[in-house]
Amino acid sequence: MVTGGAGFIGSHLVEKFLLDGYAVISIDNLSTGKIDNLNPVKNLKSFEFVRGSILDENLISRLIKDSDGCIHLGAALGVKQILSHPYISLTTNIRGTENVIQACSRYGRPLFLASTSEIYGKNAIQPLTEESDRVIGSPQKLRWAYSEAKALDETIAEMFRLSADLKYTIGRFFNTVGPRQTGAYGMVLPRFVQAALSGESLEVYGDGKQTRVFCHINDAVRGIVSLYQSEEFYGQAFNIGGEGEISIAELAERVIRLSGSKSKIRFVPYSEAYAAGFEETFRRVPDTTKLRKAINWKPQFSLDDIILDVIKYFSSNGPL
Repeated sequence: MVTGGAGFIGSHLVEKFLLDGYAVISIDNLSTGKIDNLNPVKNLKSFEFVRGSILDENLISRLIKDSDGCIHLGAALGVKQILSHPYISLTTNIRGTENVIQACSRYGRPLFLASTSEIYGKNAIQPLTEESDRVIGSPQKLRWAYSEAKALDETIAEMFRLSADLKYTIGRFFNTVGPRQTGAYGMVLPRFVQAALSGESLEVYGDGKQTRVFCHINDAVRGIVSLYQSEEFYGQAFNIGGEGEISIAELAERVIRLSGSKSKIRFVPYSEAYAAGFEETFRRVPDTTKLRKAINWKPQFSLDDIILDVIKYFSSNGPL
């Protein structure tokens, strides 16, 4: 079972498991996911799509009971989404995950729990390892609600491991990007590519000196599948991220160059870009040593590969 299975990461993961010979149940309420993401697999007999919410405790319990295990990706995500709908997002990310964890514990099903680099907050000691401290801002800054919720999800999973032998593994994603990702919720690369292809200005928030590291969806999916299938890693968390730190301003310049666009860059103040409660994280670099050693994993896509793949996708499919 894959929650959030019509989303960006979820749809790619569903496709991968089906390709590997699994039967897959996907649940999604389509609030941010798109049913079209599942077009390549929708007619397969080994695939079932359920439109529903992870907040529906009875539905989640039934689906997990009928499954061999769960990949839990369903969540409210994206900084803009969190700031626009903070309470609904918080409720979804905590109660929904609690429903999944309880059901997996009840029926003895292994769980892959999707977490995020957001849990590290604004820790200035980089690169970030799985043992890095959480350094987050004031609770009055609603931007940190997502970080708080995902950290609590991890804590609840560990509580159930200790008290009820829950079999779980955590993946903390660092800026996963690629085909099917939309820029509608603030995701920077698809937003830049769509603007470049349309000849519009690429809007860089703040001064553009904040840095990130991007990971191709195919690399992330390989990591998820391997971790899910490896019982020896139960109870552990792993960073899943790419290579090559780059500033957001430099990313915009590279998108313009690789797309052949004549677009310009426009710097937008944070106060104009986000609702109240935003606070920036100026650097976020993953240390993926643990993942590399555990499953003999390393990224196969360079940053240019990633950008070109996203350009190809939007050139073929148009704006989303």
